[in-house]
Amino acid sequence: MTISGQPKKNTSRRNSSTDGTRIACAEMLRGGTTCFNDMYFFPEATAKAALAAGMRAAIGLITLDFPTPYAADADDYLTKGLSVRDLLRDEPLLSFCLAPHAPYSVSDSNFRRVLTLAEQCDLPIHLHLHETAQEVAESVQRIGIRPVERLHRLGLLGPALIGAHGIYLNADEMALLAQYGCSIAHCPSSNLKLASGIAPIAALAKQGVNLGLGTDGAASNNRLDMFQELRLAALLAKGYSGQADAVGAHLALHMATLGGAQALGLEAIIGSIKTGKAADLCAININDIGLIPCYDPASLLVYSAGREHVSDVWVAGQIRVANGHLLETSEIELINLAALWQNQIRPRNV
Repeated sequence: MTISGQPKKNTSRRNSSTDGTRIACAEMLRGGTTCFNDMYFFPEATAKAALAAGMRAAIGLITLDFPTPYAADADDYLTKGLSVRDLLRDEPLLSFCLAPHAPYSVSDSNFRRVLTLAEQCDLPIHLHLHETAQEVAESVQRIGIRPVERLHRLGLLGPALIGAHGIYLNADEMALLAQYGCSIAHCPSSNLKLASGIAPIAALAKQGVNLGLGTDGAASNNRLDMFQELRLAALLAKGYSGQADAVGAHLALHMATLGGAQALGLEAIIGSIKTGKAADLCAININDIGLIPCYDPASLLVYSAGREHVSDVWVAGQIRVANGHLLETSEIELINLAALWQNQIRPRNV
């Protein structure tokens, strides 16, 4: 399950959000991802692309204090987002969360509005949290407290809160997040690419914070590849902590499955193979020279397997990938679509 960031690959105008998300959904499904949590503009386009692919999605309804091509102000963001939820709320593969972008881009008054709506509509809250040292330092300089403490004072800490990244957290903040049942969405590749740092995942797990795993958006990662994130999450935690058993294969696998489902409030529906849950499943071909012999399936999945080993994928019991091939989408069409955008959008000064 992919957590955090927009999966759409940014293109241009025809309908860049729809086309980019169609390509992203195909990449994720081919790689075994059955559910993603999105945060960015044009949530209706994202939702409809996910539905066309037959993929499960938790659509983030973004809020910012400043205008963008999507919305003029906080009122406009919230009105447009909630109208998308009202339009698509009966779609069984869709859920929704409120997505105030980050403490540095959303005011106290708009955070309070988001919290009220989240409580009224029973929606999770997904935001960027302590992703960089700079944002933490600027918060202290500007208002005298760190972002986690600010969210605490505003009443946002709770089981509904998903904090993406969580790199610059001190021990007291980790304990506070655990106390209130918050979740952290760990995005190791993005954190490395942007030189943001390495999240203290072993310490967060020790405190009892629920952990999910994500790729972040394509602009911050390039690969929407959960197998890559699985391996990196486990290896980085070991290197960062100096302990080879810091984050084992079973914990990393939990982050990518049930931990993510819990963060989204979907643990009763997805995240594990259990009677009564939706059959969101990914099959791995372990009869590969690079995957034999297999002594521990969890260890094999985390340290050896890659998305190239995914053979079949089901969402809600419906097969979406068979023998490595997408069934709901023409790969040739998407390749041509990507070429169309590539020809329209050229880097300057090359």
